[in-house]
Amino acid sequence: MTSSGFILAKQVKDTANALQITLWVKTNQGSTKLVIDDELAIFFIETSYLPYALQVLQKKRIKLAKSSSLNLKTFQHQKVSALYFYTLRDFYQARDVLKLNNIKCFEDDIRPDERYLMERFITADIDYVGNDITVNGSCTHAVKKPNYHALNTIKCKSSKIKSTVHLNMLSLDIECSMSGELYCIGLYSHDTLTQQKLSKDKYQRVLMIGTPDCSDKIIPKKCEHIDMSWHKDEKALLVAFVEEIQMLDVDIFIGWNVINFDFKLLQKRCDLHHVKFAIGRDGSAPFWRSNRNNSDQHFIEIAGRVVLDGIDLLKSATYSFPSFSLDNVASTLLGIGKKVDDVDNRMDEINYNFKHDKEKLALYNLEDCRLVWLIFEKTQLLEFATLRSQLTGLAIDKVGGSVAAFTNLYLPKLHRAGYIAPNMGDGESDLVSPGGYVMDSTPGLFKNVLVLDFKSLYPSIIRSFKIDPMGLIEGLHIQGEAEPHITKSNKDVILGFDGALFSRENHFLPDIIEKLWQERDKAKAQSNAALSQAIKIIMNSFYGVLGSTGCRFFDPRLSGSITKRSHEILKTTSKWIEDKGFQVIYGDTDSLFVHVGEEKSLKESKEIGLELQNVINDKWQMLLQDKHQIKSHLEIEFETHFTQFLMPTVRGSDIGTKKRYAGLVADLTGKSTDTKLIFKGLESVRTDWTQLAKDFQQTLYLMVFNKEPFNDYIKETVAKTLSGHFDDKLIYRKRIRRKLSEYVKNVPPHVKAARLADDINAKMGKPLRYQKRGWISYYITLNGPQAVEHLNSPLDYDFYIDRQLSTVADAILPFIGTSFSQITDKQLGLF
Repeated sequence: MTSSGFILAKQVKDTANALQITLWVKTNQGSTKLVIDDELAIFFIETSYLPYALQVLQKKRIKLAKSSSLNLKTFQHQKVSALYFYTLRDFYQARDVLKLNNIKCFEDDIRPDERYLMERFITADIDYVGNDITVNGSCTHAVKKPNYHALNTIKCKSSKIKSTVHLNMLSLDIECSMSGELYCIGLYSHDTLTQQKLSKDKYQRVLMIGTPDCSDKIIPKKCEHIDMSWHKDEKALLVAFVEEIQMLDVDIFIGWNVINFDFKLLQKRCDLHHVKFAIGRDGSAPFWRSNRNNSDQHFIEIAGRVVLDGIDLLKSATYSFPSFSLDNVASTLLGIGKKVDDVDNRMDEINYNFKHDKEKLALYNLEDCRLVWLIFEKTQLLEFATLRSQLTGLAIDKVGGSVAAFTNLYLPKLHRAGYIAPNMGDGESDLVSPGGYVMDSTPGLFKNVLVLDFKSLYPSIIRSFKIDPMGLIEGLHIQGEAEPHITKSNKDVILGFDGALFSRENHFLPDIIEKLWQERDKAKAQSNAALSQAIKIIMNSFYGVLGSTGCRFFDPRLSGSITKRSHEILKTTSKWIEDKGFQVIYGDTDSLFVHVGEEKSLKESKEIGLELQNVINDKWQMLLQDKHQIKSHLEIEFETHFTQFLMPTVRGSDIGTKKRYAGLVADLTGKSTDTKLIFKGLESVRTDWTQLAKDFQQTLYLMVFNKEPFNDYIKETVAKTLSGHFDDKLIYRKRIRRKLSEYVKNVPPHVKAARLADDINAKMGKPLRYQKRGWISYYITLNGPQAVEHLNSPLDYDFYIDRQLSTVADAILPFIGTSFSQITDKQLGLF
């Protein structure tokens, strides 16, 4: 009988002289371990090199399972053969030896477990059958019977129905000393966990070293719902944690920097005490690996379970925050938590509570677990990760992965068309593809500016012009490399840029995008924000993949045929709009900003926007059909109406800026007459400006847009700044992106503040906080930049007025005939 489920995790390893792939699948009946034996690892070489390759492998005594000439070819139309290996050890040795002998290997970086699924078009949803095998049990005495099923002799295929199986989560957070000794471990969940009866639909437990502070002490009411588990020492705590995890049916651990801090520290302490970190579903310890480019970043593989880090997942879902600290993200998304990190005081409080008030420490510990859970709920991060996995085959815990997603979707189709994939570096050339089109702007203060936005422009270009890696190879082959120039009468190819020709019939990427597009339309209709966002990110990433040297399909003719076409589209559309009598004051990547006239009403502006939208879409349909004989998938939308709009100048010149503007946006639905203040690229949305500058800009611009008097507000702000009233808003916060020792020339203010702060920390015997990157909050004082925690000089108020307030004000005031100095000169002379 066929079963269905969702792939949680996959592993591949050598066993004796064979390769074994393990798939951990979650079903509605529980967890299942699929054991796939006797698979072979494979890569390809050109058939002309096969005799020499076999000779080299035999000489080096590398065991080859078999070799086979295939009906496949490279992008250079060379026939290829496959080399098969019983083990990963032989696979990697053979690859290295052949490369040393100048034999090029293709697709030698694809893991056997990934290829196994990919070639069966399995992403995350799987149908399978197999034979039952006996499970030996867990390594901990706490579990009498393993809570998973195991099968071998597997046959599987992609499931046609998207899995709706529930994946449960457990939020985890640890508290420890500065030197890493564990104090407690917090666990929190709203999900039903095996063998645990939840109180009020929540599982909340803190494993704590020690005993209650007083045997007769009454636990505070707010602690009554916490299940406190007391342990005599760190080793007992770790043993209890492992047993707790084995008793829980945990699918997914979540947390904040949970892999590189919490799990890494737990592993270290287990190693120290010789405790097996047996948190895998089968009682195994995790497998760790490091990022090749960043030794501080680690990845963890746990048999049958997954770890999702909130920070990484938010970034993958394109969330952006000035700081990804838990307090800041919780404050921004949930309105909960502290906005300022004071690590020294916080650490002191944790140490004090561990010694004197363990119940309070438990509450603190559990609150961090709860905040992570609430952030995952609010942003639908688990839904985002699972849907991305179902769409692309990316592992649910994959960080980034645009290239891998493209490969998963594209490679099996390519093989069935008779090609193998090129290697990274094969597509490099002297050609350069430009970025998105950015017009020179017309600076000024405008009324009634409409934004017309091409919906997913790059994916639309790919669909319309059939831009595709194999399509390029096929198109060039059809036409012949010696004849790159064609006329529109050619029925077989579509002209790209830089000599690119694309097959009209043989391609995959346009169809992949079309299917994703249809899924996104369904998601929007169902108000499924997580799915819609996941699809949008995937579609938009495909241009970046084709333009990245980190992708095996990189070719500047592909990315150039997308970006250069986008330039052509925006320029042509801009001309059509101006032919209608309207002024295009700016354009950026996929958007055009159109000034339709000072005197237009809200209704008239909206009518113009909709008319332009319809006219432009019709014209592109006709133009592409006439010039290229293709259907246009380009779609421009009337997206925004700025009732008031500022396009500032570059500081110190009369040239208009790019990617920097502000304005009041009207409600296009007509349900409200309210307007919304929007900033793009200006100080109000920059992380490296003070809160005073941001508040000042918000208020001043709103006054100017609404034609309200503002002189007194400016003067009052200056006076309060000079009097110290806004000192708490004068803090700069910047990231230190390199080690402090690496800053040699042109040392920026925040690095100077960091060095001074760590000099003071060293003298005080405190840990150095800023040596290895991170964030610093600092002031500009009369004696230079100083960290907030070590401020000992008067603030340089003139600096803040000149560099913050004046700069913000003079971006808008000259357009209405005044300036910051005209308003404040007499006032500043009094101080």
